[in-house]
Amino acid sequence: MPHRSILFTIFITAFALAASSAVQAQQKGGKHHTLAATLETVQWGWLDPNEPPKLKVNSGDTVSIETMMHAHDKVKPGITMDEIVALRKANPGGGPHSMTGPIYVEGAEPGDVLEVRIRRIVPKPFAVNFNLPGKDFPTIGALAPEMPDGFVRFIPLDMKKRTAEFKPGITLDLQPFPGTLAVGIDPNDPSPRKGGVKDNPMAPVSTLRPWKNGSNMDINELQAGSTIFFPVFLKGGLIWTGDSHCRQGNGEVNLTALECSYKEIRIQPIVRKDLKVEWPRAETKTHWIFVGLDEDLNKAMVNAVRESVNWLASQQMVPMDRYEAYSLVSMVGDCRVSQVVDVRKGVHCMIPKSIFTGGKKS
Repeated sequence: MPHRSILFTIFITAFALAASSAVQAQQKGGKHHTLAATLETVQWGWLDPNEPPKLKVNSGDTVSIETMMHAHDKVKPGITMDEIVALRKANPGGGPHSMTGPIYVEGAEPGDVLEVRIRRIVPKPFAVNFNLPGKDFPTIGALAPEMPDGFVRFIPLDMKKRTAEFKPGITLDLQPFPGTLAVGIDPNDPSPRKGGVKDNPMAPVSTLRPWKNGSNMDINELQAGSTIFFPVFLKGGLIWTGDSHCRQGNGEVNLTALECSYKEIRIQPIVRKDLKVEWPRAETKTHWIFVGLDEDLNKAMVNAVRESVNWLASQQMVPMDRYEAYSLVSMVGDCRVSQVVDVRKGVHCMIPKSIFTGGKKS
């Protein structure tokens, strides 16, 4: 009889081939597209399901997307804190984010999953970090009441070294990722709608609050090489991206990250009709990542843990029940606070792939 580890390897190989055959077929012959950031292709602070698509692509195509800095590229070197505050107040209820899109993916239907692979990120050579004055915005930022004044720092990026100098003696390596990556809105999202609309679930939703369609998740693991799986709510999927980051610590505690914009973020969207997810989840080279969101950070933690447990209990690499999955998450799940500044807080739990050893004996 074959060794247990050999049987496991055969099973995993067959499982992976079966699950990915449709995906591989979609990738063959895929076209490449570009979407520049202009005032016609970039929306400020809202995801509007009625916004006409700026590009239509097929499943498996690749797209190079340009992004803007916040507020339609108005946040630039030399801007004053008073001007930043004025921009924040100029779009009541909306986020500061400049969102390129939407991109319509042929064949994506409500109930499907849209797999979005991040292939490449090329930042533009300027970044900024700021906090709003706590005296005017006492709830925005972990220490907002202790920071009554606003603070802004402009930070040039060394693209050859891929570093940024915070100040002499402190150098940051760049770790770019999209702070906001979204598909079309969930009509059942409880977020407030633009203009205070109460009876229209298809009214625009602010980019401030992350939700089941992704949006402002601020998960710093979503760098080039990662893949995000979104539930599809609207025909065509409708992909947006913006709020581009060049680095961020978990928590994003003062409100902003190393905020930048991209010459290019190259993505590959793939329609998956063989998967079902309720919340976004992600995969990197080393981890599976499960997302929890709620205005209450404790509830966000519960949601992220539940997503992790449910996935472990449903995967077939090493079958387990929910009690075993719950136990395993407690031992290996690295649950991190994604951000605390987007009204709806985020937690992401990371399950290391390395624990799946194929049943090898020690």
